Order: sequence, then structure tokens, then C-alpha cells
Amino acid sequence: MIPTPSDPVAPMLAKAVTAVPEPDSVDGGLSYEPKWDGFRAIIYFDGDTVEIGSRGSKMLTRYFPELTDAFARLLPGPCVLDGEIVVPTGEPGNQKLDWETLSQRIHPAESRVRKLSVETPAMFVAFDLISVGDRSLLDAPFSERRAELESFLDSVDDPIKLSQVTQDVELARRWLVEFEGAGLDGVVAKPLAQGYVPNKRLMLKVKHQRTADAVVLGYRVHKSGQGVGSLLLGLYDDDGTLLNVGGISAFSDKVRLQLVEELDPLVIRDAEGKAELGETDRSRFSSGRDVSFVRLEPTVVVEVKYDQMEGRRFRHTAQFLRWRPDRDARSCTFDQLERPIAYDLGGVLA
Repeated sequence: MIPTPSDPVAPMLAKAVTAVPEPDSVDGGLSYEPKWDGFRAIIYFDGDTVEIGSRGSKMLTRYFPELTDAFARLLPGPCVLDGEIVVPTGEPGNQKLDWETLSQRIHPAESRVRKLSVETPAMFVAFDLISVGDRSLLDAPFSERRAELESFLDSVDDPIKLSQVTQDVELARRWLVEFEGAGLDGVVAKPLAQGYVPNKRLMLKVKHQRTADAVVLGYRVHKSGQGVGSLLLGLYDDDGTLLNVGGISAFSDKVRLQLVEELDPLVIRDAEGKAELGETDRSRFSSGRDVSFVRLEPTVVVEVKYDQMEGRRFRHTAQFLRWRPDRDARSCTFDQLERPIAYDLGGVLA
């Protein structure tokens, strides 16, 4: 069966592992490639029209007119491609992926979409071929799909790119370290003998894992109205200003209620004893959402696990590790964070 926009395919997924796996850990061996930090996208091209499906099968077509034009012009024939939409920023020779700029491409105004398609054009990095012509490749092993993908895109040019692959595990481990400097967030290992199985975590992914000590500066009430939904975290900058860098959540019902009691002595209150509220920054994604939080005296420190930074914020929600009563809150600064060495995106795409 050939997937179509009206009968879309769910992308094949990856399971998180803690280290780049050995090639003989999976029957048939593994192929390694960079893990791109963008929007997962399935491209449907019938030879005439193009549709771009998201990981959840919602259509992203209208947001990337420069890509739909390129697919229709450059692809050699009907196909269904799997890959990632990314936006590079910086001058050639010093480029990296920019998640924040990419996220701004999802905008309701057509005029804004057209403007951004010129100012911050996206590229598509292909890494799998689901069908070509009237042939489905769902049952073909990845080794065959990859060979067909390379042949199919042999003469295709910007903004369509082909993701690098290697079967050299030591090179993949170098990629994990080096490519982060270009804005990538890990390495994916794909079983060479595995067919394309929609919505199943049969690939393996390795992402960067780091820890940091952060100040608890407030909490949001859980959506149920009871207990702590999330803790807001802060770090001090060079000027001594405490900046919000993200949060941690995923507490059990029991812990949520315990946290309210434990944090109550730290709640900042007005003259009438009422808890003072603050607000986090709003974006178009949170314009209709309650962004208020209960402000706390910035004295409690927590150790968290995170993968990477986006500017001065954790790229994803951090994970709670432990309380740090031994740490002075004022010592929780940005200086403790590990910064990846810059690496040109062009080197990743070479």
C-alpha cells in the first residue's frame, strides 16, 4: 500500500538508549546517522502536488511554501519521503540549526508565512524512502531503502539534503560529540535488516544528557487545581539577575500534594498574607494559556537532568534528580553549564 495524505503513514520511531550501541547488538547490524533537531516530516509527492505531513499526521504544507515549490520542481518522480524540516542560521562556514527560528514558521497569517519563507528559509533532510513510483518500500530492509534513497536523490540540490550515514560506530560516537556544536541533538542507530514499521520504536536514539543545579523560583498549580504541577527553575547571570530557564514536572499525585506543604514556608506573600503570583513569558503557543505561577523565595536548589540549551533556556523539560540542601542558591549560575564546541552545519551535511 502506498501512503497518501488522506491515508497517511505514522513515522517509525526510536527508543532512547544511554550510549551509542555496538553494531553487533542487533541482528543484521546497525547504520548510524545524525539526529536532526527539527520538525519530523513525511513528504507525499504524486508527481504533481506536494503535501507535508507532521509526526502526528497533521499537514504542515501551508507553512513551508519554499519547500513545496522545491519538492515539485526537484524530485524526480512520485514518492513518499521521511525526514526532518530544519532551519539553518548564520553565515556559510559558521551555520547551525535554529529551533527557535524554525518554531516561528508555524504562524496563522498567510502574509507572515510568505515573509518568513524568504527571510528564514527551511531545508529538508531526507533519511528514509517509504515508497517510490508505484512501489511501497515498507517491507524492504533499511539497507535497501537507504540505497534506493541515495539513487533517487542523486541529482537533487538545495534545499533538499541527504542525511549522512555510517556503519563505523567510532565515527558515530564522534558525531554525538561534534555535531552538537551545529545544533544537532544526538545520534540515531537504525537496524539494517529492519523494514519500515510505522509508529513502532524499533530504532535507537542517543541524546546528550547533562546535569545542573538550579534555583526553584516558583511553582505552577496542577491543572486539577490540587498540588504542584511544575517547578520553575532559575539560574543567575553575570549581573546577578535570576533568570527563568525552564521547569520540571511529571510528579505523582502524592508528591504534588507534599510539595505544596513543603514549599509553603517559601511562598512570597503580600501584606494581607496572599501568595504573590508571577507570569512567565507568553508566546503565540501560550497566548490562551494560564502562565501564572506562585512566587517562592529563591533559596531551594534542585539538581536536574537536561539534554541541551536553547539560548538561555533548557531546550526540553528538565528531569528531577535530587534536592541539593548543601548548595547555596547564589552559586547556581550559567557558568556551570557545559557548552558544546561550535561546529559548522556544512560539515554535517557534507
